[in-house]
Amino acid sequence: MRTGLVATAYVSAAWTLVVTYQLFTERAVETVLTHITIFLPSVSGWLASRIDTLVFIYAFAWIFLLASAVPSIILGKQRSILVQFFVCLALALIALVFQDMLVGQISSLTELFANPLLAYVYLSMPFLLMLAIDVHSRRRLELSQTKSP
Repeated sequence: MRTGLVATAYVSAAWTLVVTYQLFTERAVETVLTHITIFLPSVSGWLASRIDTLVFIYAFAWIFLLASAVPSIILGKQRSILVQFFVCLALALIALVFQDMLVGQISSLTELFANPLLAYVYLSMPFLLMLAIDVHSRRRLELSQTKSP
């Protein structure tokens, strides 16, 4: 029962992020660039000329995290690559189908990312989560190696 609830929560969170990441990422990158202009106008100008690449990198970070972490959490270590593929495919297809319906409702939330602090947090979140997952995995591996003779 608990596993089903946890899996549902993870799938729901992943699905929401798959639907919203592009909208939120673009707005957050624009906000950060505007904020950087105050302190480093030349850097901001250089980054602004590459905004599509920046949005792609941050959006890719979210998708990579969702495509690798969520199936691992839901399916555990004994997951099959085919099952992982179908979980990711299902998330993507569901997001694609419902995206048009939700864009109008969610687009008002993009204004939250006009706040530079929230924009920085949102853009750093996938990297911080990946770092946390790596640190946790390494600690767990070290603990298992020290316990085994």
